[in-house]
Amino acid sequence: MVTRMPTLRRGETTIEYEVQGTGHPLLLLAPGGMRSSMSFWSRAPFNPITEFSGQYRVIAMDQRNAGASRAPITASDGWHSYADDQLALLDELRVERCHLLGMCIGGAFALSLSARAPERISAAVLEQPIGHSGTNRETFYDLFDGWAAEQKQTRSDILDEALSSFRTRMFGGDFVFAASRQSVAACTVPLLVLRGNDVYHPAPISEEIVRLAPHAELVHDWKTADDLPLALARVRRFLSEHST
Repeated sequence: MVTRMPTLRRGETTIEYEVQGTGHPLLLLAPGGMRSSMSFWSRAPFNPITEFSGQYRVIAMDQRNAGASRAPITASDGWHSYADDQLALLDELRVERCHLLGMCIGGAFALSLSARAPERISAAVLEQPIGHSGTNRETFYDLFDGWAAEQKQTRSDILDEALSSFRTRMFGGDFVFAASRQSVAACTVPLLVLRGNDVYHPAPISEEIVRLAPHAELVHDWKTADDLPLALARVRRFLSEHST
């Protein structure tokens, strides 16, 4: 059964979300770059909403200014703005502790949230996390610029100066953008990393996360028809091992 929950409202910010199933909470952080929203899960190698709602209380959300969620855009926005929304949603749903499953930019969200509030996170699955390879920064700037152009088509409240600062705060850094190597090395949250293998999701980033984090495991191959069932079974075991 799918229960459509009220929209989370925080000042001028509205976050659309959905809850399905019962059990230990599992917060999903969707792929899609700046357009990270629930609809992208139907295009992923596996859809965690349908895969895990029989065992977990699956919480899916549209990130701010993606899907049906809306928020102001300011020069001070950055990864912390998304973490604020995610923690506010957990508070709204009275979730004290949850698993995370993030894909693409969702992996960066998961690392950011794990560093910000590790006591709230029981385990995290990172599917092909994004990161800076040394040569792909313009790829992420282009991704941001495409999203920004879409926002400006329908909104008159967005300043170019704010977008420029926001873009730098999101993708001007190093490593996984949202978290430093030091914070990942200090991460107490158990991590299962499904390795990336393209320009947005460099394989060396996945591998470095696992080398740095004290409680991390790498799934090397997982996207093909032959590899996916075994990888999905490992995700299930991992989540079960860390459920309360």
